[in-house]
Amino acid sequence: MGESLTGFRTERPLPAPGEQRSALAEQRGAEPRRAAGVPERRGSIGTQRDGRPGPAEGHEAVMLLDRARAEVDPVLRAALDSLPGPMRRIALYHFGWEQADGTPAEGGSGKAIRPALVLAAAAALGGPEARLGAVRAAAAVELVHNFTLLHDDVMDRDATRRHRPTAWTVFGDADAILGGDALQALALRLLATDPHPAARAAAARLADCVVELCAGQHADTALERCDPGEVTLEEVLAMAEAKTGALLGSACAIGGLYAGAGDADVAALDAFGREAGLAFQLIDDVIGIWGDPHRTGKPVGADLAARKKSLPVVAAFTSGTPAAAELADLYARPCEKEDLDHIALTVERAGGRDWAQGQAADRMARAMQQLARAVPDPEAAGGLLALAEFVTRRSS
Repeated sequence: MGESLTGFRTERPLPAPGEQRSALAEQRGAEPRRAAGVPERRGSIGTQRDGRPGPAEGHEAVMLLDRARAEVDPVLRAALDSLPGPMRRIALYHFGWEQADGTPAEGGSGKAIRPALVLAAAAALGGPEARLGAVRAAAAVELVHNFTLLHDDVMDRDATRRHRPTAWTVFGDADAILGGDALQALALRLLATDPHPAARAAAARLADCVVELCAGQHADTALERCDPGEVTLEEVLAMAEAKTGALLGSACAIGGLYAGAGDADVAALDAFGREAGLAFQLIDDVIGIWGDPHRTGKPVGADLAARKKSLPVVAAFTSGTPAAAELADLYARPCEKEDLDHIALTVERAGGRDWAQGQAADRMARAMQQLARAVPDPEAAGGLLALAEFVTRRSS
């Protein structure tokens, strides 16, 4: 394996979708493959402004996400309609189904990645009947995801999400936090009232996941108070696994539970989701710095303006290059909008972008190994693989 000019090991680009399917068949019992070669810097997948996959997307992923949204949305809407008026208004606005004044809206409610993972995992191990039985659990996972988004937006002071103002900017901090609390309660109620025999185990797993999510968010805010030189890649990767990988892992594991899978298969599905989740976060952090705001729905350079210690930034800080020292100096200064392009270029010169994209390829290789353990048949694993390809091959 070669060394880049920045001192980081360069990594192979993410495999093309067809290559990932053949690689999955080879992964049974194999060690994770390291990537080699400088990865592409341009995402191969786009999304529409409503958050749904664009025409460049793999057809299977489009079908899975659309189907998951069609199956889960009625359960979500029924759950939200059960909320008291003020909480319902906040939740419906956040999901994009109402305007701030309560009139109907046409906005998208997200990509439905996590509920699609629940349903795909159930189908992979239990077939169509298991998938149908897991719809309530998939809705619960989506409610937990949106609970975290409402709280994260308040803590991060993000002003836009899904191309519209965030809930806290419209209703205030307190109402947005309470709206998030209500979504978490709805998620647990969905599982508590689900007659499926796996519902109790799923509720316990989802509750454990929420605790891990909170610990990850706490670590994130604590790291923001540290000087750049005090933060290690290991700390940031652990934080990212808790914040992002944990819920994707739980989604896959809950799908396995609803399919009646054994402990070993459920654990492998959880590991698959966690590795894919880390790949997702790595790409998300790249998009947070270099993404197109017309696609992302967020201001350009928002992460840099907030001086977030995202994975590419920490990789750049720890590269030991002259650009790393320059970046530390830039991060120590007050934020000026005109400096954002220069900061992004400095992160890139220090190797942060290449490292993050290479790590995403490596995490996907590990994810495929775990998926092969849980679902040895590549055809049965196809839905989960298509979704993993989606989350790691996107530009917004």
